[in-house]
Amino acid sequence: MSTSDVDAVLKRKKWVIFLVVAALSLVADQATKIWARGSLPVVGHGTGEQLSGGGHECLIPTDIVSRVCQGKAVTVIDGYWDWRLSMNPGSAFGLFSSQGGARIFLSLVGIAAVIGMIFMLRKARLDQKILHWALALVAGGAVGNLVDRIYYGVVTDFVLWHYQSHEWPVFNVADIVLVVGVGLMFIDIQKENKREKILKKARQEKAKAAGLVKDLRE
Repeated sequence: MSTSDVDAVLKRKKWVIFLVVAALSLVADQATKIWARGSLPVVGHGTGEQLSGGGHECLIPTDIVSRVCQGKAVTVIDGYWDWRLSMNPGSAFGLFSSQGGARIFLSLVGIAAVIGMIFMLRKARLDQKILHWALALVAGGAVGNLVDRIYYGVVTDFVLWHYQSHEWPVFNVADIVLVVGVGLMFIDIQKENKREKILKKARQEKAKAAGLVKDLRE
C-alpha cells in the first residue's frame, strides 16, 4: 500500500471517528433527556403538591418554564447528587439564562460551533487523535443542546450536584460531553506547544550544523 493510500485510509478513519463519537454523544444526551422528562417527578411550584401521577398533570416543558410546577429532587447519593428536572433557556450550566433572545442567539452559537468543529477537523493532522475525539465530543454536545433549543425553546437539565446548602447549576449529558471535549482540546494544545518547541530546537540544531547560525556560547 502506497503512502497516499495509507493517508486516504487515515483520513476516512478520522471522519468515521468524528461521526460515530458525535452521534453516540447525541443519542446518549437525547435518550437521557427523554427519560428525565418522562420519569422524573414534578410538583406545584412552591406548594410541593404532586402534579404527575396523582390526578393532576404538568405540561412539560411549558409549565416548568412558566413556574407553574417544578422538578422534585430524587436522591442518587444522599447529600451530594440528585436527579431534578429543570428547563434552562440559557447555555451550559445555566449561563445566560436570564438574557432576552437567548434562544436565537444560543442556537446560532450552537450551529456556528458545529461548523467550526468540522472546519477544525478538516485542518487537523492525522496524528492529532486527541483533537479528533475532542472535536467530535464538542460537536455532539452542541447538537444535543441545539435540538432541545430548537424543538422546545429550552434545554432539559436533570443532574444536580450539591454539598450542604450549596447547589451547582443543574446540567445534562451534553454539558458533560462539552466539558470533556474542551478539556481534550486543552490537552491537544499543550501537546502541540511541546511539539513546536521540539521542532524549533531541531531546526536550530540543523541550522547550526550547516553553519547558518552562529552559536553565541562559543
